[in-house]
Amino acid sequence: MDTDIFTTPATEEALQNLAARLKERNIEATIVADEDSARALVIEKIPIGAEVHFARSKTLQDTGISDFILNSGQYDALRNRYLKMDRQTEEREIRKLVAGPDYMLGSVNAVTQDGVLVAASASASQVGPYAYTAGKVILVVGSQKIVPDLEAALRRIRDYVLPWEDAQVRLRKSTGSFVGKILIIERERTTGRMEVILVRKVVGI
Repeated sequence: MDTDIFTTPATEEALQNLAARLKERNIEATIVADEDSARALVIEKIPIGAEVHFARSKTLQDTGISDFILNSGQYDALRNRYLKMDRQTEEREIRKLVAGPDYMLGSVNAVTQDGVLVAASASASQVGPYAYTAGKVILVVGSQKIVPDLEAALRRIRDYVLPWEDAQVRLRKSTGSFVGKILIIERERTTGRMEVILVRKVVGI
């Protein structure tokens, strides 16, 4: 399968149009140049000492955002807290801890040209916070994730993202990955709650 359509950065015109469509859907949108500027903007938007969680994301890894959140000492990073807990005996406490963070960071697998955000997950741990339970959601999205429509977004997930994710999981486990749940975000009800940072460069998968 030709994956060029899923890996090519978008034009400036496409980015500007998408930012406008997202704002029409009550989702804030900012365009930045590269990984460093994306990380700087995320840091600028999160108050020192804030409670922060993030979904496992190659985009956050590539931008250095996840490392900064975990290692800077500036935030109450929930991942640092729950990784010290026992999943066998404290599963309920872990689930409740990460269900409603004040700040939730992450990405999506695709965004349509008219501003529909699509995120797939095996565990779906980020789906609730993205959809409703997080106070503030900041999504960092590489421009290669822009697709024409919802059909193309789902094809990008199944034909491009899933094979990559499956291979990564098999490096650590005997079983692979799968598409467990898919969240489609068409509009945000609460003004200022959700923001998308669009990165001109290819970042993430």
